Amino acid sequence: MLQGDETIGGRARGLRQAMSAPEITLWQVLRHRPGGFKFRRQHPSGPYIADFYCHEARLIVEVDSEAHSLGDRPERDKARDRWFAHRGLTTLRIVATDIQKNIEGVTGYILATAASRHLGED
Repeated sequence: MLQGDETIGGRARGLRQAMSAPEITLWQVLRHRPGGFKFRRQHPSGPYIADFYCHEARLIVEVDSEAHSLGDRPERDKARDRWFAHRGLTTLRIVATDIQKNIEGVTGYILATAASRHLGED
């Protein structure tokens, strides 16, 4: 299992209490193990905290708000994605407004990716 370091665990717990509206909406679906996949929310992963993580599919799901396109954030996100990829993980970046507008489509995309990763088709 992908684990974070000791110092980041408390921060992850705090983020679970302060999830954004799109993260809460997505969590309301993912918490029920759709497709048989177990997801964790605000999961510590090395120096990072993944919004959602499915160990079985080695899949990270990140919910990106408008802020992810500002300043140095795009480069920081790329570095983060490379860190996960180096450890055999795939990162899906989901636009927050897509979750609010089309939760069924977003969920289908996440589950299709998880299923392909689980079956080794990735």
